[in-house]
Amino acid sequence: MPFTIAIIGRPNVGKSTLFNRLVGQKLALVDDVPGVTRDRREGEAKLFDLNFTIIDTAGLDEGPKGSLTARMQEQTETAIALADALFFVIDARIGLTPADRAFADFARRADKPVLLLANKSEGKHGELGAMESYALGLGDPIQISAEHGEGMGELYDAVSKLVPPTDDEEDEHEETDEERANRPIRVAIVGRPNAGKSTLINHLLGEERLLTSPEAGTTRDSIAVEIEWKGRGFRIFDTAGLRRRSRIEEKLEKLSVADALRAVRFAEVVVLMMDAQNRFEEQDLRIADLIEREGRALVIAVNKWDLMDGNPGQISMLRRDADHWLPQVAGAPIVAVSGLMGEGIDRLMQAIVEAYAVWNRRVPTAALNRWFEGAIADNPPPAVSGRRLKLNYITQTKARPPSFVLFCSRADAIPQSYLRYLTNSMRETFELPGTPVRITLREKANPFAHKRKRPN
Repeated sequence: MPFTIAIIGRPNVGKSTLFNRLVGQKLALVDDVPGVTRDRREGEAKLFDLNFTIIDTAGLDEGPKGSLTARMQEQTETAIALADALFFVIDARIGLTPADRAFADFARRADKPVLLLANKSEGKHGELGAMESYALGLGDPIQISAEHGEGMGELYDAVSKLVPPTDDEEDEHEETDEERANRPIRVAIVGRPNAGKSTLINHLLGEERLLTSPEAGTTRDSIAVEIEWKGRGFRIFDTAGLRRRSRIEEKLEKLSVADALRAVRFAEVVVLMMDAQNRFEEQDLRIADLIEREGRALVIAVNKWDLMDGNPGQISMLRRDADHWLPQVAGAPIVAVSGLMGEGIDRLMQAIVEAYAVWNRRVPTAALNRWFEGAIADNPPPAVSGRRLKLNYITQTKARPPSFVLFCSRADAIPQSYLRYLTNSMRETFELPGTPVRITLREKANPFAHKRKRPN
């Protein structure tokens, strides 16, 4: 029997949207009206290289015995009984509701592995709702957007720990931490058309595996290849060139670009390839900004370096240019390469490994708050409207990328410039070059807020 996962949660949290994304087809009807799904629906899901059966269910709800709502609930309970694990989905934009808390107890009683998925997590409100979901006691929430395909890489990492290996091994065993650490690093190679992405991958493989041509747009699909470098495995995705949206006219190119964006979301490290003779153009900066927003580790590869004149100091100039044009990922590794001649390939692979390690880094809480106290003492937060801002403490909620929650008063009043100061100071202190750093502001609950003033 294939491994089976049931998607459960209250109505209208995005269960059917997630189901459609995992099966790769719009099998389940989706609408803003709650209760569209009534029967359970099964499909063959594919998440990266994982294959399993997924069951879409009706929203958990209560109703009198014999009613339509009650029969829908019975269908959901049957799906839970058939499943090996559960996806418990909440709406991060709305936050926790009493129904979420009640159904979290229902999920726990099922006595099966439960992955808590905070759907619709894009944007500031989604981040805050995801943080609230810790109160359910179902472990760390996985922040996703089923509609936009965000967070699928993090979901893959969690599901891969549950789905048993598919090959017929006589001595099956549970995957160890060391084996997980040795899993291939997922790398997407992106850039403008004709930057030399396929040529570089062909040199890594040592064969003409991918079509190359001087004509831009040769690559259309995102092609995945497996390579090994110094004993470490890599799964590398070659993608279609990304042009400005205004220049994309053909439907086929639109689909190719969408496929490339999906590759970025599945990747752990993204290599942005630029042409050495036309580097840091507007589209390069837009792609780098997209990678940062997706929360992926970034490595910049300046290709066709063999065509440059070789004047001393050009590498230092690359570093200065990168920090000037891309301050949001200051310190991102930048490597000069030639995909055609094979120059700089080892330096590029080493940069990928190091960027992956930084992307996974966790900072000890004690060291984090020692830094925090020093950073505030060196540069206190400004007073806004004559009132002092109070910053209480900071904690890291997750890695991949390093993400932190800062507890404070008046979160909406803290200037973005002060957050940038904290981010840059953190990068320098804890050696987090290039990787996106997320700081979410959260106001501490006022213990006296429930007390009303007595009438005079």
